[in-house]
Amino acid sequence: MEHVNWLAIVVAALAGFAIGGVWYGPLFGKAWMAATGMTEAKAKAANMARTFGLTFVLNLVASASKQALLSDPTFGWQQGLFYGAITGLTFVSTALGITYLFEQRPLSQFLINAGYQTVNFATMGVILGAWR
Repeated sequence: MEHVNWLAIVVAALAGFAIGGVWYGPLFGKAWMAATGMTEAKAKAANMARTFGLTFVLNLVASASKQALLSDPTFGWQQGLFYGAITGLTFVSTALGITYLFEQRPLSQFLINAGYQTVNFATMGVILGAWR
């Protein structure tokens, strides 16, 4: 990796918060809560600084890794979208799927979470691919 664009990495990592806010809010919030057994009281009792802080760190690691995969200077947003979506669909979703099968979690929970991760990784890829 000749050039590391840390600003692009940070923005790509932060994008997951915007996507998650919509995904786990108006789009699938109620279905996700039902599938996971999450309650309003349990959600409010969580240490949100810890949750959001560690989520940002993990998204930052994923974003930096994604930039390393997109290091070819001829790659643009299209390649970023492709490789991000493939990462979400084939690596992340399959890993979640295996875990969810053994934990006997509901299909709806898998679809919501795997869908979010696929969109999140695809968005990271677009940002990193476009922002050279």
